[in-house]
Amino acid sequence: MASITKSKTGWRAQVARRGIRTSKHFPTQKEAKDWATRTEYEILNGDKIAAKSLLAGLFDRYAREVSTTKRGERWEVIRLKSLSKDRIARIKLEDLAAKDFADWRDRRLKEVAPASVIREMQLMSSVLNVARREWGMINSNPLSDVRKPPKPAPRDRLPTEDEIERMHYCAGDDLTKATARAYHAFRFAVATAMRAGEICNLTWDCVDLDRRVAHLKQTKNGRPRDVPLSSQAVSLLEALPKNERVFGLEPRQLDALFRKTRDRAGVVGLTFHDSRHAAITALAKKLEVLELARMVGHTDLKMLMVYYNESAESLAKRLG
Repeated sequence: MASITKSKTGWRAQVARRGIRTSKHFPTQKEAKDWATRTEYEILNGDKIAAKSLLAGLFDRYAREVSTTKRGERWEVIRLKSLSKDRIARIKLEDLAAKDFADWRDRRLKEVAPASVIREMQLMSSVLNVARREWGMINSNPLSDVRKPPKPAPRDRLPTEDEIERMHYCAGDDLTKATARAYHAFRFAVATAMRAGEICNLTWDCVDLDRRVAHLKQTKNGRPRDVPLSSQAVSLLEALPKNERVFGLEPRQLDALFRKTRDRAGVVGLTFHDSRHAAITALAKKLEVLELARMVGHTDLKMLMVYYNESAESLAKRLG
């Protein structure tokens, strides 16, 4: 049965039918009632709806109702719109089978890297699971029987001192210019292991230079965290002009400017995210494992091994 209850910030609709329980919050009572009525109908008539619905319809509904609640909304919506243009999206839900997704996987592997295919398969699987568990539109997830491409080996690309110097020369030292700040952000990332999005969202009210701590309100895992700042990181911050946002850059702008500087410097294959590999590899020499995990925001210690890329030659020198 459906129930509509008042909350502090609006109205919550709850539906429980055929063992399926789902709820959603709305600003108005009418929106809550409309959603509850539609959801009940879809649960009770899931087979009939599935017979008429296309996979593209699931992608569209997931983008509207689920993706909008996530921090990665923009990426998911773009991906779902792209997937909706593929021929697999024109298949009726009742006809969907594992072979259809296997065919899509093989075609997609000819266009993009395995890692991209894996991410898109995970997204489609999430759509199908929500359609099964919450919307009652399918009885099983056919994608669960489809083999994912092998995961590529983790990156181990570290910037060399020569590459850093060349990029510095191309970016320049005038931090009133966005190009110089983009390279400056890369140096800051190498010093702190902060991600590009975290750096772009950093504001001065979240930076305490006296305590040498940067407070991150939003991180990849959704939890805030405090990042200790080395004397080098503090110096990099102190050199910046005082904009509301510390680096005065948007993520896409940062990525584009970094790529431009990298290419002008003749540096091949380096990405901004490689700064995280460089930072964790360097910090591992100074911090214990738990300290390092806390600083960089890893809840799974195995992830540290993905980013720790010290060479055998370097380790041999430390052995003496």
